[in-house]
Amino acid sequence: MKIIIVGCGRLGSGLANELSSEGNDVAVITADKCRLAALESDFTGQSFLGVEFDRDILQTAGIDKADSLIACTQSDDTNALVARIAKEYYQVPKVIARLYDSSKVDLYNALGIQVLATTQWGVERAKKLLTFEHVDTVLSLGNGHSTVEVVRLVVPPLLDHKRIADVVPIHEVRVVALSRKNETFIPNDQTMLHSRDILHVAAPTEAVASLRDLILV
Repeated sequence: MKIIIVGCGRLGSGLANELSSEGNDVAVITADKCRLAALESDFTGQSFLGVEFDRDILQTAGIDKADSLIACTQSDDTNALVARIAKEYYQVPKVIARLYDSSKVDLYNALGIQVLATTQWGVERAKKLLTFEHVDTVLSLGNGHSTVEVVRLVVPPLLDHKRIADVVPIHEVRVVALSRKNETFIPNDQTMLHSRDILHVAAPTEAVASLRDLILV
């Protein structure tokens, strides 16, 4: 996965070292050169020195291709600004902001940004959030043998400009909504998908594995 870490303190450097060691494509951005010393000698990612919310630096780090981004500097304002840039301008599928002021959590959650108060943070928890699957179940309905799952799909580049009818041919699957940039709508079978679109579909539990195989080919 392509992961951008903005901030290189204890959390940022810890995430960078672990995610890099697991084979992820990691880019670290920090305004403090001294912080880069926390990156281990076998860190295989890239590091960028400069203002964390500078659009040029974010683009150089590959934000337009990022699967996820975490803003974890020591400044709430910087973290919130970077998170909003990533979410609203670059449509990064997973955006997380570290905020010390817990009163702001609800506001940024409402904007579609994952926010946790500082006391909830740990490298392992943040790593799990950042390395999300491109096919995630967000809701399960029913019980026993008649369960239906609402699944969130992030469209990979391989399926760019493919019709929904070609990508999701399973009859039991119903597309609920498609989110693209700042717009969410109900598509039809002929709607053309774009890379990084987010689809929500409903499917019987037994069909989810087949759907996962189709999306992740």
